[in-house]
Amino acid sequence: MRAVVYSSVGGRPSVEAVTDPECPVDGAIVAVRATGVCRSDWHAWRGHDPVALPHIPGHEFAGEVVAVGASVRSFSVGDRVTSPFVNGCGTCSFCLAGDAQVCPSQTQPGFTHPGSFAELVAVRAADTNLVRLPDALEYPAAAALGCRFATAFRALTAHARLVAGESVAIIGCGGVGLSAVMIARALGARVLAVDPSEAARARAVAVGADRAIDMSVPFDAAVPFDAAVSSSVSSSGSEAYSSVLSLYELSGVFDFAPDGVHVTVDAVGSAATADAAVRSLRRRGRHVQVGLMLGVDAVAPLPWDLVVARELSVHGSHGMAAADYPEMLAMVADGRLDPAALIGRTITLDEAPDALMAMDQPATGGGMTVISL
Repeated sequence: MRAVVYSSVGGRPSVEAVTDPECPVDGAIVAVRATGVCRSDWHAWRGHDPVALPHIPGHEFAGEVVAVGASVRSFSVGDRVTSPFVNGCGTCSFCLAGDAQVCPSQTQPGFTHPGSFAELVAVRAADTNLVRLPDALEYPAAAALGCRFATAFRALTAHARLVAGESVAIIGCGGVGLSAVMIARALGARVLAVDPSEAARARAVAVGADRAIDMSVPFDAAVPFDAAVSSSVSSSGSEAYSSVLSLYELSGVFDFAPDGVHVTVDAVGSAATADAAVRSLRRRGRHVQVGLMLGVDAVAPLPWDLVVARELSVHGSHGMAAADYPEMLAMVADGRLDPAALIGRTITLDEAPDALMAMDQPATGGGMTVISL
């Protein structure tokens, strides 16, 4: 088969002829019809999330089953399918409880084994991890579901428990942030999108944000802050200053919701954005951390004094199990959600190496890139 392969961290990927994947006894082989180019793929290529080399990236895909293992019971050759980016083992207590996204023995195409920037991809524990697609859902839109969209859906429904009439601030309008904007609007919430990119803010408004603000807006002294924040201005040290500055940059949150928002989602993943998100919550608010916290940010502090005093909730969110897809797919089927609207451009497999390397530059808000095969 043809596949995108890289042999060194940060080395230029190329399209090569490689050996077809073998079908696991409990798994399936999927002929990839479309696959997304995700920043998580870039993190692996850049060595932030180590993978075995040489490596085939790709974890957001949709396609057609072309082979199934002897123990597979729920899927057959010819089925149109997708899969979450986290694949559970199917036998542990977490998988049996429907929480395959935190399976201790999880596998991830494009990370633990060759991924979907290829004509074929293997999915292990197919009965647990494959999702049958509605006939009307086209492959590119289905490929948009497996990582950022499903992650955003579970973050807002299972963790944030967002309901109609509540307010939500979504920090970062890349793929997962824009997905969260669309989903929050479909759930009936008031949505504030936060991003430094004008193009990203415009796209956020186009997919449902009530308002979008620039993260670099100067602090307006008229915006009310609490005493805890005011007292921290005098703190010395660059780390404390950065934390306060991030809150000032988000001052528009308090104009949008004077008492703070019900829910915040950090779709960036940094000490500054996580801190600002928690400080932007109203009392008894809920924060969901979706952006990956890597490097020094992995041990970033939060304002725990506010978490305790205001009874705030802080949640991590790591994908969504295949068992939870029906609710999301029902909203896609009836038109409340339109993942195709998040696609900025469609490219060929031969263009994929350049698309992956282009992620060295900040996102411009042009929507997700999908490889069509």
